[in-house]
Amino acid sequence: MPTTYTDLIADIRKSIATVTLEEIKRRLDEKTPMILVDVREKEEFRDGYIPGAISVPRGFLEMQIEGKVTDKNAPIVLYCAGGTRSALAAKTLSDLGYTHVESANPGFVRWKDLGLPMEKPPQLTEAQRDRYSRHLLLPEVGEIGQAKLLASKVLLLGAGGLGSPAALYLAAAGVGTLGLVDADTVDASNLQRQIIHATSRLGTYKVDSAEKAINDLNPDVKVIKFQERVDSSNVDRIFAGFDVIVDGCDNFPTRYLVNDASVFLKKPVVHGSIFRFDGQVTTFSPHTGGPCYRCLYPEPPPPHLAPSCQEAGVLGILPGVVGVIQATEAIKLILGKGNPLIGRLLTYDSLRMKFGELKLRRDKTCPVCGDNPTITSYIDYEGFCSIG
Repeated sequence: MPTTYTDLIADIRKSIATVTLEEIKRRLDEKTPMILVDVREKEEFRDGYIPGAISVPRGFLEMQIEGKVTDKNAPIVLYCAGGTRSALAAKTLSDLGYTHVESANPGFVRWKDLGLPMEKPPQLTEAQRDRYSRHLLLPEVGEIGQAKLLASKVLLLGAGGLGSPAALYLAAAGVGTLGLVDADTVDASNLQRQIIHATSRLGTYKVDSAEKAINDLNPDVKVIKFQERVDSSNVDRIFAGFDVIVDGCDNFPTRYLVNDASVFLKKPVVHGSIFRFDGQVTTFSPHTGGPCYRCLYPEPPPPHLAPSCQEAGVLGILPGVVGVIQATEAIKLILGKGNPLIGRLLTYDSLRMKFGELKLRRDKTCPVCGDNPTITSYIDYEGFCSIG
């Protein structure tokens, strides 16, 4: 039995596998599969790390490793500053059932001295680390993911029922730039469901009202306002520079125009719609192989078959559920995590409290995204417009 700390470390080094820094560099160059785990403290990690490494501080290893490395047979290489903490961590992982664990010896200090490649995580401010602390704990987000959110740009079509919850949650999540497209003013009848607005802002333009709510919620977020309706003359200008489009519009002419623009400009669209007690959400991304809106609905319906919420009514809570799902989809697209609703239509029946899912397929004969498209320029379907 070891009697001193030195004896303990010596015994542990005998029981674990080690790997040289040169071998790690070779594996990186050759793209050999391995999971690099940096067990230094967060402050050390922020000063630089080996490219591709994930951060799991030694003091949190037992609590966090199974959430970050789920495959216990995966090849894992642990490193610290000098090789001691990583040796202790390697023994711990072996005790936890991980079968292919190695400890780098020496550690990152020597790696840096040798001038080997290193990266630095995004430099969030202390205020941002505090605000987004729950995100930073998620392996799927972390500081790198949060920096992606802060650098992202999402365009919301409509600051109404769907745009309200989507905008608030995207702002709260730290999406750095939000574009708001809406030409209407706040009316008392909006407040039953459009939660981004307030009684004190009745009569003001919705983009101005929404901007105030977003700024109050998160000053990190830049708001770009488009106090206009989307049509063929401005759609390219409005869409330019945005990464994801969140479609909360309430009429068919705009939906078809948005779809065609997204195909031409290769931008994903998170589509949501609501009617009375029912809602649906899907993500259109034809440039990555998924279907587009016209694959689902080739032509706009006649006006008498497309009553608006103003004519048919809508449960005030319904757009909250649908809009939040749209915001979730947008964040997943930005982070590149999870399975977005590409090729899937999520349906929601609020009366029966039931979700369903329908498979959507790309139509090879689609006039916009098909193999031989016949629509190659914008069309305004104003004759089909129904007021929402």
